[in-house]
Amino acid sequence: MAQVASAHGGDEEDLVGRRHLNGVKTAALFGVLWLVLLVIGGLVGEGRWLWLFAAFGVLGTAYSYWNSDRIAIRAMRARPVSELEQPVMYRIVRELSTQARQPMPRLYVSPTMAPNAFATGRNPRNAAVCCTTGILMTLDERELRGVLGHELMHVYNRDILTSSVAAALAGVITSVAQMMMIFGGGDRERGGGNPLAVLAMALLAPFAAMLIQLAISRTREYDADEDGARLTGDPLALASALEKLERGTRRAPLPANRDLVDVSHLMIANPFRGGGMAAMFATHPPMAERVARLRAMAGEQGGITRY
Repeated sequence: MAQVASAHGGDEEDLVGRRHLNGVKTAALFGVLWLVLLVIGGLVGEGRWLWLFAAFGVLGTAYSYWNSDRIAIRAMRARPVSELEQPVMYRIVRELSTQARQPMPRLYVSPTMAPNAFATGRNPRNAAVCCTTGILMTLDERELRGVLGHELMHVYNRDILTSSVAAALAGVITSVAQMMMIFGGGDRERGGGNPLAVLAMALLAPFAAMLIQLAISRTREYDADEDGARLTGDPLALASALEKLERGTRRAPLPANRDLVDVSHLMIANPFRGGGMAAMFATHPPMAERVARLRAMAGEQGGITRY
């Protein structure tokens, strides 16, 4: 198995720098979300009702965060599996969890031939990892290890909380924008805003919030790829797995019903068929770019991997 090691001092610094840049990018995107929310909140009744929408947003965040594992598992019709049923999956997850000094998550299998996997749960002690039947049949053990390392890092990086907060903020922005459409902007008797400007903000704000939410999701995917590759010490295995998953999800996409759409951001590969404009609204970054980054980690473009 490939072991990741520093061949040049600058390579480790580049990885740390890229990770820091991704963190800064996520924080900046959250800042923009809050800015959009405050602007449109100030246009609705001069901000008098913003606290009400914010309260609904906090409650929605808490519910989705606390119940994220059950929501996703139910949407995928997954069932818990024993070590006797899935010895390879158990062995890999136990080894990686022990290496990361984290508790063993619950393991599930979803009875669908679409190859995919996801991890969910509000913290490592309440985490669940799920593989579909399709991914277990598609990947070899080395590739499966790469995928499971990626999924575990989503849990260790607290990405479930990040995605829950982003979704809640985007939802509040959409709700406030709908109020603007129904009731208009500021108090016209007190010199409220231009109706055309209010209408433009009501239409554009939800669109902007959605794009920012998707950008946050894509940033977290890059982090999970890189951190998972470091956990397993084998970035090429994850790169190979992602290439197989892209082909597999194209051949066997999941139906785009509401329950699956709501949890699709958790999956390692975009589970739906899409191209052209659909790529703009994808929850995952382009697979080719993810693979290229992993191959760069492995040393094929300047290298940090020693075999």
